[in-house]
Amino acid sequence: MTTLQAFVHTLRFEADDIISVDLRPLNGGEFPPFAAGSHIDLHLPNGMERSYSLCNSSDERDRYVVAVLKDRASRGGSRAVHEQLRIGMPLAISEPRNNFPLQETADHTVLIAGGIGITPLLCMARRLRDLGRSHELLYFARSRRSAAFLSELEQLAVPLTTHFDDEQGGPPDLRSMLAQRPASPRLHLYACGPTAMLDAFEKFSAELGHGDNAHVERFAAVEHQPAADARKSFTVELVRSKKSFTVEPGKSILDTLIDGGVHVDHSCCEGVCGSCETRVISGEPDHRDSILSAKERATNKVMMLCVSGCKSATLVLDL
Repeated sequence: MTTLQAFVHTLRFEADDIISVDLRPLNGGEFPPFAAGSHIDLHLPNGMERSYSLCNSSDERDRYVVAVLKDRASRGGSRAVHEQLRIGMPLAISEPRNNFPLQETADHTVLIAGGIGITPLLCMARRLRDLGRSHELLYFARSRRSAAFLSELEQLAVPLTTHFDDEQGGPPDLRSMLAQRPASPRLHLYACGPTAMLDAFEKFSAELGHGDNAHVERFAAVEHQPAADARKSFTVELVRSKKSFTVEPGKSILDTLIDGGVHVDHSCCEGVCGSCETRVISGEPDHRDSILSAKERATNKVMMLCVSGCKSATLVLDL
């Protein structure tokens, strides 16, 4: 994956513990184009790489904008953004990737944001407004002070329903809200936010018949246990590299290949960023990522090497 050279143009307070970072090309010119729902990796000063959703207009080429919540349980990523980035600082970033694509031709789109999950959905709202497509946004947060981009949403005139826990005495009744929007092949729903909200969204969407039209993007991985028929040890064959490796128990495919001198793009190592997505030529993966849908997993066309295993004796990859 190509690394881009950027610099920090602006740091801006957006809400309690949330800042936005406006990045511009280091040597002028334009960044590669991106679609609503995309994210980029920041190569942070402390050596970490972290993925953040782009929230500015996908029509813009002169900048990328991300917003970052300072997580109290940060392992160093969000803390580095808040405490180490400075205006004018050069910063290496990745090209945009999109694991959360927007269906732009839907008759109606419901965007559901929880806290910092507003970032990709803000970009989607901008795009749908520009296209003149019917859409609405449900925005949940603990309080108004912790809800970023409220003023921008008002300026965009997005049909907006907000719920602030401290004002309304608890969390929203998400099932009731979804039930008010009957399932239809032409209705699509997109949700991004904390794990508990997304788990509930997936459960209620399935119960209410939204099926494959309900889409999520997770910032934290869901723990997937190995399948009962997953192999503890298996062979990985690389078509383009003409190399073969044995993946031993307790070791990931990604680590095995890297230790063997094979370059593989990677970032989160938790199955949420999509950096290590690889095409499968043959064999049966044991999918344990938090990106692919059930339908995508069933095709076995791609897999995330950082967390997934294998159910067959041999796995042949396009590497």
